[in-house]
Amino acid sequence: MDFTPTEEQAAARDLAAEIFADLATPERLAAAGSGSDAELWKALCAAGLPGAVEDIGLLGLVLLLEEQGRVTAQVPFAASCVYGVLAVAAHGTAEQRDRWLPALRQGSVVATGALPARGGVTTSADGPISADGTLTGTVGWVPWLRDASVVLVAAADRTLWLVRVADAQVEPVELTAPWAAGRLVLDGTPGERLGGIGAYGDVRAGARIAFAGLQAGVCAGSLARAVAHTNEREQFGRPLAAKQGVQLRAADAYMDTEAIRVTAYEAAWRRDTGLPYDTHALTAAWWASEAGTRVVHAGQHLHGGAGADLDHPVHRHFLWGRQLDAYLGCGSEVLEELGELLSQGGRHGRCGRQGGPE
Repeated sequence: MDFTPTEEQAAARDLAAEIFADLATPERLAAAGSGSDAELWKALCAAGLPGAVEDIGLLGLVLLLEEQGRVTAQVPFAASCVYGVLAVAAHGTAEQRDRWLPALRQGSVVATGALPARGGVTTSADGPISADGTLTGTVGWVPWLRDASVVLVAAADRTLWLVRVADAQVEPVELTAPWAAGRLVLDGTPGERLGGIGAYGDVRAGARIAFAGLQAGVCAGSLARAVAHTNEREQFGRPLAAKQGVQLRAADAYMDTEAIRVTAYEAAWRRDTGLPYDTHALTAAWWASEAGTRVVHAGQHLHGGAGADLDHPVHRHFLWGRQLDAYLGCGSEVLEELGELLSQGGRHGRCGRQGGPE
């Protein structure tokens, strides 16, 4: 295994870090409320970062999402890349790639996904699929749906369908984190089939890895704020960071953050190199869910009373960490799915670069 970024991956990461640092400031985030930052999204697209994901792979996307998570930037970057650019590039027909990818790369079309968080229990399009490709069902909430032009829907039979948001009914939903979410209602809504039987497993596993990378950045940002605060804040003439209890709590959070990062890197690297990565995607999701919750709680606690302030920047990391925990399926549920897969010898849900469940 070699997780050293290529020149292209490193350049894209550094460019993303610069854009996020310049535009995703606490003041701009507060002004955005629960919506997305349109100016920041335009800047990312003008820099060509959504389109670059095809060249830098899933590991490159994880590196970019780490930078987004560090500042909790409110843009649909993860969703549009994993459910749009990568999904269509890997599983679309030549005609679909020609029709969808240029706009997805430019950011003029934003994609999101209505995929289940856990195993085969679908939370999307649970109604029938008609012979002419129309779908009926309700998705309780879909991240960044209010920003999206197209949503990738997983039907009850684990087929994937591209649905134009304009053809569906969308009701705004407020989540723990400000993800511009919405409730998706499909009632005889036309859909366009994407990929074959393996597409569902591949896209779902890729999404888990991508959002685990986002959680790594959220945790790193929370920890960085906690370290800065405890070094500056003094109690009885000494910085809080000098106290052993604070040091141990921060050290545990650091180790958890590194575990999230390395498991996401490994899973993404395996997907990019064409190796099976089904269990690795679940492992990354478990660490992101279970350890991510610990880290954002520690970050808030190490701020003392300031951490309880809803307007404090560290509270945003807390909200994002909890939302990602829920989105990934919660640690115990992911662990149950991983255990079932391991007990079956990895026979079900084995993923490769172009495949999903066998």
